[in-house]
Amino acid sequence: MAIKDALLPEFDHEMGVTRKLLERVPETDFGWKPHEKSFSLGALAAHLAQLPEWSAVILDQPSFNLEPRSEHAPTLPASRAQMLAAFDQAVAAARGRLSGKSDGELMAGWTFQREGKTMFTVPAVAAFKSFIVNHSIHHRGQLSVYLRLRNVPVPAIYGPSADEPM
Repeated sequence: MAIKDALLPEFDHEMGVTRKLLERVPETDFGWKPHEKSFSLGALAAHLAQLPEWSAVILDQPSFNLEPRSEHAPTLPASRAQMLAAFDQAVAAARGRLSGKSDGELMAGWTFQREGKTMFTVPAVAAFKSFIVNHSIHHRGQLSVYLRLRNVPVPAIYGPSADEPM
């Protein structure tokens, strides 16, 4: 079995669950924060929606150099509909990129640098899984708590939630 054939079903599932949470983000609460050090609800949702865009960096380039954080803040959506449209486009592009890669391309080294310093080199497939799939799962967990704190029904994720059966 090709690597992409093992990863695509997981990617599809996780992005589908992510979309279910993004669909519930209330536009009226985009600016709400659970704590002064936290992302706002809108910024967290925007970041989560933009994560699939990393597929271009990971699957089409051998490395990435992260400059100071302020240059990489999430672009806040004007509306939930705009955020969902951008997410859907990013997911489709990421899926297309992954589908077009050979095992050799997915196993090629990919280097992450921060301000010119090499932080690590891993196979591109590991970077894809970490930066897109696992990173989405992490922020999706945060988003589910934000939604609960705003009294928004939380969808079933890996099992039923208090609001939704499987």
